[in-house]
Amino acid sequence: MFQTINPHTGEEVARYEEMQPKKVENIINDVHAAWGNFRLTSFSERGATLQKIAAILRARKRELATLMATEMGKPFQQGIAEAEKCAWVCEYYAENGEKFLADEIIPSDAKKSYVSYQPLGVVLAIMPWNFPFWQVFRFAAPAIMAGNCVLLKHAPNVTGCALEIEKIVNEAGLPGNAFRTIIADIPQVENIIRNKKIAAVTLTGSTGAGRSVAAIAGSEIKKCVLELGGSDPYIVSDTADIDLAVKACITGRFLNGGQSCIAAKRLLIFSGIYDAFKTRFLDAAVALKSGDPMDENSFIGPMARADLREALHKQVVETIAKGAKLLTGGYIPEEVGFHYPVTVLEEPTLDSPACTEEVFGPVAILIKVNGLEDALRIANSTDYGLGAAVFTADTSFGEDIAKNKLETGSCFLNTFVKSDPRLPFGGIKTSGFGRELSLLGIREFVNAKTVYIA
Repeated sequence: MFQTINPHTGEEVARYEEMQPKKVENIINDVHAAWGNFRLTSFSERGATLQKIAAILRARKRELATLMATEMGKPFQQGIAEAEKCAWVCEYYAENGEKFLADEIIPSDAKKSYVSYQPLGVVLAIMPWNFPFWQVFRFAAPAIMAGNCVLLKHAPNVTGCALEIEKIVNEAGLPGNAFRTIIADIPQVENIIRNKKIAAVTLTGSTGAGRSVAAIAGSEIKKCVLELGGSDPYIVSDTADIDLAVKACITGRFLNGGQSCIAAKRLLIFSGIYDAFKTRFLDAAVALKSGDPMDENSFIGPMARADLREALHKQVVETIAKGAKLLTGGYIPEEVGFHYPVTVLEEPTLDSPACTEEVFGPVAILIKVNGLEDALRIANSTDYGLGAAVFTADTSFGEDIAKNKLETGSCFLNTFVKSDPRLPFGGIKTSGFGRELSLLGIREFVNAKTVYIA
């Protein structure tokens, strides 16, 4: 039994029965059967369906934002933005997918030789709760445009979002069973991945989950893409526009309540501007409005689950015990729900949880660094490698750091890290492998088939 608890009120809002293995198997069979026909549809047909999905998402964005707020505590305005971004990624692939997957002529000694991009089949998507619509659509839009079918296994606490996504794609006219949601827990996942009718798997989640999924998929010789955790470093140099850097770091750290893999986890500030940055950052952090996610003025809602709040608080307590200074927050409120206050820590030891683990919540870490070499040493010391940012007035200096010196899948200059349908997204090291979005994303789950005509 899956129970959905409203994280603001602590009250149960829904229960869902887990599907029995036989029912899951039947759904897999149905999706695989649907792929036999769906793979033959044209790009224009698939693109038209994605455009209809986008229109529905935009028309119902307030309703979807309410659902996200109820199930996982996302602030209402951020939920609206998430629905609009999902519409954007659908439109983007509807407009560009055919071009991305067009046959590529390669001159050789043949009369004709080229690469043809063909869909793989049924792709299992194991998705997290923190961006319950976006995480799904950033994979599903290119997968569908490529001619694949989708089997969605969503996080249990956002089952309502999962079912709503299936309803939307069906309403838009996607052929029956080309997209299905299963309600299943972790013990069933291995057998689902091993099912012969599952061609590939994509996971957005923890590094631990990624290791498990990759091991199973690897043993079955199945393609997988992993988008895992992060401990993103933001380097603020002594030439940075401090007000701009503070604003970007506040957004990058606290958007979605800090429950984001690409949140600004470690802020590395040059010593010459550290005190000025700290003062302005702390003022901006404590000014953020927290509370009811349905209040359109709230920037931070509750954490998604009680156990997540407990884990976060444990990290804060242990980091302080190792020598970090608490500047604000750092306690569990007595109010109902799973709220956690905006928390700012400074000068943690590099072996503390704040520096060695992913801190998933509204907790900012300020670290004073003695120049670029010190900043890069700390930034790259983590096992993670998802995103990073650099703030400097010298764009050539900043671009060199971003391009050549930070060990991450993406690096942004003078702004916070974010995903964009036009740009590839993914990490290195224990942050995963493979890419989502852009041309690279749509080519992850296709067979790059060589065709040679003598």
